[in-house]
Amino acid sequence: MTTSQQTVPPPQVWPAFRARDARALIRFLVDAFGFEETAVYGEGDRVDHAQLDWPEGGGVMLGSAREDPDDPWPARPGTAACYVVTADPDGLHTRARAAGAEIVRAPYTTDHGSRDVELRDPEGNLWQFGTYRGEPRRPR
Repeated sequence: MTTSQQTVPPPQVWPAFRARDARALIRFLVDAFGFEETAVYGEGDRVDHAQLDWPEGGGVMLGSAREDPDDPWPARPGTAACYVVTADPDGLHTRARAAGAEIVRAPYTTDHGSRDVELRDPEGNLWQFGTYRGEPRRPR
């Protein structure tokens, strides 16, 4: 089977994190970065689970931070870092800047040829958007 005959499996790896104000962060990620809100479960200000899809493939999952000392997922808000592939990092930079995103690093070209931009959301998470799609998968 050649590489062109192989099908790419749907995303099975999802960055997941917690937020102090999950509903505000969801709005920001949709408005500033262009994620699509696919599912949000929870009541009032609390978000038990949210799935935001990236229009170019994949997505992220997030929920509200909890004060429970027995929390089985004690991820601290603001500590996530995600790399997201996009065909238009410059356009995303313009959109995110207009929406008030913190620009960590303006669009630049990496030494491996990717066009990238680095941003921070209001919770403090670091986002790098770029054209690097990773190396081709190895045949099995």
